[in-house]
Amino acid sequence: MKLTKYEHACFTVEKDGKVLVVDPGGYTTDLPALENVVAVIITHKHADHFDINAVEALFASNPDIVVYSPQQVDESLVAAAFSHKAVAAGETISCGPFELEFFGGDHAEIHASLPIDQNVAVMVNDTVYYPGDSFTQPNKPVAVLALPVAAPWLKMSEVIDYIAEVKPTMAFPTHDAILSSTGKKLSDTMLPGFMQIYGGTYKRIDSMTVDL
Repeated sequence: MKLTKYEHACFTVEKDGKVLVVDPGGYTTDLPALENVVAVIITHKHADHFDINAVEALFASNPDIVVYSPQQVDESLVAAAFSHKAVAAGETISCGPFELEFFGGDHAEIHASLPIDQNVAVMVNDTVYYPGDSFTQPNKPVAVLALPVAAPWLKMSEVIDYIAEVKPTMAFPTHDAILSSTGKKLSDTMLPGFMQIYGGTYKRIDSMTVDL
């Protein structure tokens, strides 16, 4: 498989010439026109993860795509021309060469005064795990973790604790468009040491494609 990281919280996984797109949101300005896309995963409704214009652009070149998202997002797609399906924690779905397993259910709390939206975490082919906007624990081995490192709902100590809980073999930073280049360097300085404690490696792969 091949993993490609785009701005903020968006990445793709490619296998056997087919592509899975995760969280093409409004903060992602570098997502190119893609072909052979079989599915799009939207973890939750927030605009930095779900941009309907980006999804429609993918649909224009890939008319057979299916969009998988929590019920809260799926309900907003009733008029969409593309196929879509609501998913929840505990479900496993096969789509092309991809086996998708969903976890969690809730977005991390931003503040007690704000409602908590739905959020699904996803494991792709028992290899790549992405919690969306949460610290949901999959309670199974994780080879590659898409690790949120900056958000209104997290602090660095929680990121470090999450590394200790999941113990991924490799982690790459995500959800960090809100950071300056200096802020990204801070994350990249602090987190590798904690990954090493648990036998893993931390690697920034912005705008890169890596083989899994």
